[in-house]
Amino acid sequence: MSTNTTDNARKVTTRRLVEMKQRGEKISMLTAYDYSSAKIIDGAGIDVILVGDSASNVMAGNVTTLPITLDQMIYHAKSVMKGTSRALVVVDLPFGSYQGNSKEALASAIRIMKESHAEAVKMEGGAEIRESIERILSAGIPVMGHLGLTPQSINKFGTYNVRARQKEEAEKLIADAKMLDEIGCFGIVLEKIPAELAAEVSRQITIPTIGIGAGPGTDGQVLVMHDMLGINQGFSPRFLRRYADLASIMHDAVGHYIEDVKSGDFPSSIEESY
Repeated sequence: MSTNTTDNARKVTTRRLVEMKQRGEKISMLTAYDYSSAKIIDGAGIDVILVGDSASNVMAGNVTTLPITLDQMIYHAKSVMKGTSRALVVVDLPFGSYQGNSKEALASAIRIMKESHAEAVKMEGGAEIRESIERILSAGIPVMGHLGLTPQSINKFGTYNVRARQKEEAEKLIADAKMLDEIGCFGIVLEKIPAELAAEVSRQITIPTIGIGAGPGTDGQVLVMHDMLGINQGFSPRFLRRYADLASIMHDAVGHYIEDVKSGDFPSSIEESY
């Protein structure tokens, strides 16, 4: 069922997300990686579609997000854009395309924008990537930040446990969030941090926060589509709410199809033949 109304049927922009935060309207965000999925969730009224580097996991079967390339991200983003008319489409800059080299970061972001026609990019990290973010922003490309658990740094962390429980790390996260706000990012994803900290960050900055495993105090929420629809059943973190069990539905449907083919029931000689 679509949740569109006359008002929210209009195109979502970075500016509109800020307006939503200002009036206390929560922001809905989901991942998508292909045309058909994007068309469905856009039609349902999602505010933001993230072409996430989580495609490395759920589409390519990799253990981490690190292997996915810029070319692959552009391919997924182009597919998503063709199925989207209302939602704001944000694309992850993949690991190795922006860290440590601001000129390469800008070149990567420009490729995404020019080749996929997407509307913004997302980058993991705070002060350590400030130069890359500023260079991309200077080209007029909208940037969404990402703080807390940053999966591209998993080999540095060595764990997917909750981040910023300790005072020093929490203070750095707040400082990084304020910095991202001040230099011109339009929003920040806060991943797997204490709910109280996420709420405090959301109060202290002017741009929207989008939480994943960060409690109800953020300005919006994001989940990986394959997780919330129950397609990926091997991932069950505390923060995940499953809204469907598509893996079981698909398994049963395929099993029924196999039975019908084996028995000769499909296709029928009249209704399904020419």
